[in-house]
Amino acid sequence: MRRFVSTLAVVAVLVQGPVVASAQDQAAKPIAEGRGLCSPLASLPRLAPETQEQQNQVKPSPRSVAGKASVYPSAPPPPPPPPPPAPMMADAAAPAGVADAASESSSGEIVTTASRREEPSMPYPGPPRRYQPRPQSGLLTAGEHDDLLNPELYASYVRRSNLGQEIQGLPHLDTGRVLTVTVRDDAGRPIPFARVELACADGNRLILSSLADGTVTFFPEVDRLGSKVRVRVSGEAWRDVTIAPGRGGQRVDFTLSQQAQAVKKLDLMLVIDTTGSMGDEIRYLQSELASIMRSLRQRHPGLDLKIGFVFYKDVGDNYVTSTVPLNGDFNAAQGALSQQYASGGGDYPEAMEQALIRAAEQQWRADAVHTMLLVADAPPHDENFGTTWLAARHLRASRVQIVPVAASGVADKAEYAMRAMAALTQSRYTFLTDDSGIGNAHAAPAIDCYLVTRLDALLRRVIDSQLSGRRIEPEQQEVIRSVGQYDNGRCIIPPGGLQEQ
Repeated sequence: MRRFVSTLAVVAVLVQGPVVASAQDQAAKPIAEGRGLCSPLASLPRLAPETQEQQNQVKPSPRSVAGKASVYPSAPPPPPPPPPPAPMMADAAAPAGVADAASESSSGEIVTTASRREEPSMPYPGPPRRYQPRPQSGLLTAGEHDDLLNPELYASYVRRSNLGQEIQGLPHLDTGRVLTVTVRDDAGRPIPFARVELACADGNRLILSSLADGTVTFFPEVDRLGSKVRVRVSGEAWRDVTIAPGRGGQRVDFTLSQQAQAVKKLDLMLVIDTTGSMGDEIRYLQSELASIMRSLRQRHPGLDLKIGFVFYKDVGDNYVTSTVPLNGDFNAAQGALSQQYASGGGDYPEAMEQALIRAAEQQWRADAVHTMLLVADAPPHDENFGTTWLAARHLRASRVQIVPVAASGVADKAEYAMRAMAALTQSRYTFLTDDSGIGNAHAAPAIDCYLVTRLDALLRRVIDSQLSGRRIEPEQQEVIRSVGQYDNGRCIIPPGGLQEQ
């Protein structure tokens, strides 16, 4: 089926819940959102503390015991038994544009024995393996999509998905109906981290901070704004705004007398699914991370970087979450990642909601850009979608931009959840592609236009965009393949308009 999409530009016109005793309990109880306008946030469930128990125990049968989380142990677990050699396909050569990257030197990157481990088993039947070079940066390929720039396409995707009848608590986000507040200085430069306060008619308030591009985006349905709101920035005078009833974007611009300052700090959290199906992604990410960080430091001299991790599996595995708090010791962080290998899982969904709660509990710095890479190939369990969405909203309240990295095996529910979280936090959805010719096969996204580049270059551009406050597109020589009619993040349709089947 051929899908056609159109550009719908956002038109600029002026105009906290129950506490649970354990992870097992919280999975069984719905989260009651606060009542009233300006959508007050319910409190996040209280998870059981992560323990120091070793993570090399034999995994119980899936979901047979209460989940017990564990922090990363002081010593790495023993390696799993060596797997049989991966089958080689006769035509498994790296594609044009990727072969050169594979031959580049990996000098300066940390590639350990642990980063070359195979997962001991797959939790469910996976696709056949293909070309398997030595893991290093610059091999994996990926695309990205911004649903805030393509509201008509996103609305069509939500209609086609038809998941709302199946999953209670499924997030519904209308990216075509938004209220954007912009904050700039007298010279027209964006002011990051400005306090944006929105008051609804019943007295409830939403308080968010501007991103590096000086914007905050509110969603009238998700945020329950009502028909009229008042908005102010940094304690200045209130402005009255009438929320337009139809689709389309509204914008309120504020100019402050203070001078905009360049962003100098980055808090980067990686939330990584470490179940059995994620073996390829973990091995390559261990090499990609060093390349991404090196490139960011070259482009942003003096960047004050803190990095942390939440590794997660599922209830019944040898751990549910394992957290490495945000810290400035990159070598230690790289070491923690290098010791991870994929195991467990059992069924398709995983404990994504608990991982996002751990991430939301991090000590994010007030004067830093907050970026979270969510590397996953599975959704939360159906009964935990509401908690997952609540955790995403808490992350948004902490100004965290969620950047999903959809891995092999992503299906409808996972893509839906991750795209909604990216749009909610004014971020982009990224996904691995098969252009590298290596690893497991990757599901094609329900997206009509995108550019395929190397994953390390793509993540560097996305994070760089969040630091600089401006969208950064790939250079022509970086593009491996293009899909559809792409124009700086927007999808363009041929004459005839949007067509669906």
